[in-house]
Amino acid sequence: MTEIIIVLLLGGLIAWGIYRSVRKARAGGGCCGEHEPAAPKVSAADRNKAHYPYETVLDIGGMTCENCARKVESALNALDGVWASVSISGHRAKVLLKSAPDEALLRQAVQQAGYVVTHIER
Repeated sequence: MTEIIIVLLLGGLIAWGIYRSVRKARAGGGCCGEHEPAAPKVSAADRNKAHYPYETVLDIGGMTCENCARKVESALNALDGVWASVSISGHRAKVLLKSAPDEALLRQAVQQAGYVVTHIER
């Protein structure tokens, strides 16, 4: 009788674990978006590098995963005249711009995504 109870408890725990794993996987996101759907990726509308005469590199603080990098990249790419590429390994964003960089605007976009610009290189 004890063996049956143990088997039922283990079966219940396994079923509960599978249910939680599937539910978490469907919720989307990553470490920073665990309980919200993954944000759609925003790409630059104009992908001709010749149209972007200015370049700057932003050091980004607070990114921990690819989902973080996608959020920052999408926030920057949503700006008019900006084409950004974010590297989670370097915690950096390479930003191509059609006009001279507006540091305040770039910082604000990153901040609204939930991160912070720690340094800007020109």
